[in-house]
Formats: sequence, structure tokens, C-alpha cells
Amino acid sequence: MPTTQTTKINQLLDPEHVRIGLAEPSKTAVIDALVDVLAGHGAISRLDDVRAAIFAREEKMSTGVGKGLGLPHAKTPAASNTVAAFATTDEPVDFGAVDDVPVQILLLLVGPEEHKSQHVKILGRISRLVSREPLRERLLDAETPEAVIKTLREGEAALRS
Repeated sequence: MPTTQTTKINQLLDPEHVRIGLAEPSKTAVIDALVDVLAGHGAISRLDDVRAAIFAREEKMSTGVGKGLGLPHAKTPAASNTVAAFATTDEPVDFGAVDDVPVQILLLLVGPEEHKSQHVKILGRISRLVSREPLRERLLDAETPEAVIKTLREGEAALRS
């Protein structure tokens, strides 16, 4: 995707990169499962490099940003474009979040270094979206990947770009 202010989260996701009700018991397992969702994505050349970049970023500071949201992310040459994977978990997972609230909604974001500006804007956008409790509840209640994407699209339509 080109670097623009209007990149929407729902534009980065397709149903095959959304998981509902992951049953992973730990932060590491959840992140591993999310990275695995990107296997075979045309913009990812080396999945192990993506995994290493995500965990290296996580070591610097937890990506549990609060209100039950986890945003594991990294910039890496293994990504030729910005890509995302989304998941909800069956049970809350301790992410060491800033507000100590366990995570149940996750967006994994990976992109090349030259998309840094877009990367930051997307992270801010998902944080603003999920700060709204009704939207969080709809995401957790979604039963299909299509319902997740529709919920994000509708939520983003209510945001200013």
C-alpha cells in the first residue's frame, strides 16, 4: 500500500488474515499464532525474520497498549509492503499492558522501514478505534472474519482521517 494518511485498517485485512477466538494461553503463543497467519502472504518474504522482528520489538516494550488491545508490530526488510493480521482470543491474555488489563483484541502490523509514517498512523488509528467500548464489544462478539472487517470499516467511517 502506498504511504497515505487515509490507509484504513480494514483495507489491510482480508478474511484469511483474521482469527476469531484464539485459544493460545500466553503472549508468546498468541504472537506466534498471529505471525503464522501471515504465512504465504505475498508481501512477506521470510516469516522467521518477521517473527524475530516482532519479538525484538516486544522486548523493548510491551505492545499491550491498554483497554484489552495488543498491537504487536515491527518494521522489517522481510515485508515488501505493510500487512496486518487480526485476532480475538477466547480468554484474556496477560500482555504486561500499560493498564494491566489482559489482552483479547490483537492487531499485528508489519511493514518495511520506508513505510514508517504509515505504520505509526495505522497504530494510532487502531488505538483510537478500539478506545471505544461499543466497538471493542462488537469485535469480541464477531463470529466471522467478515464481521470483524465490517465492524472495523464501520468504526473507521466514524473516525476523521
